[in-house]
Amino acid sequence: MEVVITALGPDNVGLADPIIHDVTGRGARIAEIQMYDHDEEHLFAMLCRIDIEAAEFEPLVSAMKEIGKNTRLAIRVWSSEYRAKRPRLAICCTYVEHTPRAVLAAVADKTIQAESAVVISNRKKLNGLADEFEVPFRMIGDGTGEVNDDQMVEILDEFDVDYVVLARYMRILPPSTCWQFAGGRIINLHHGLLPGFPGFRPYQDAYNARMLTFGATCHFIIPELDAGNQTINQRTFSVAPGTLLKNVIAEGESQNEPACLVEGVRRVVDREIYLHFHRVVARTR
Repeated sequence: MEVVITALGPDNVGLADPIIHDVTGRGARIAEIQMYDHDEEHLFAMLCRIDIEAAEFEPLVSAMKEIGKNTRLAIRVWSSEYRAKRPRLAICCTYVEHTPRAVLAAVADKTIQAESAVVISNRKKLNGLADEFEVPFRMIGDGTGEVNDDQMVEILDEFDVDYVVLARYMRILPPSTCWQFAGGRIINLHHGLLPGFPGFRPYQDAYNARMLTFGATCHFIIPELDAGNQTINQRTFSVAPGTLLKNVIAEGESQNEPACLVEGVRRVVDREIYLHFHRVVARTR
């Protein structure tokens, strides 16, 4: 059984030792390990991917809870195999309705074999969308749209989420959140083709570059690194010369972006691909 362990907390010496000692004592094979010290914030972050007997999963979860208490680390133990037939999704959004609606609809019609556990937003606008699909809605923004990132983590834990889907969620996740759900658990939809058109205005940038082909990119979010080798899916559409920018954006938002994200989430949920050492690789069955 493939298991991902993440740990985040106040920096100190010997934090990884009890985690590594426990997993190796269970006969686990360590397939990937990453550790970072954030000197400015005095934080320790770690990701460890292991292969372990399925019978050891629950005891491992309990052991990591105890280690977390002793080390003051936030430790999470997760496996894509644990709920492989129906993983739980958190759909995060802000204003644009098309993309979160497409994911919710794809789950409802079983195009995506998963469960929509919660809709999270920094604005109230899409509360009705969550109600339409009978999914709990949680607001983590204040009146200006600024977010409480700690509250988001608490909600993800409350709903026992497997994957976090950023469906045009117009806020940047802090490294602390990315580390706690690292290992291929955060899926983002960028409304432009990467790496050519990053940033917040990819339609405008592509239009100003005289492009006639526009696109969207579904990719994994990883801590502190820009998207590149983390691409899960890309989808494009072409327009005729002279097409107005507003019409380009309307087609992209209503058709191309939703289709791109749905296929990307499906690939992850169906375990066709996964993230290994910051690279998307095909899973061998």
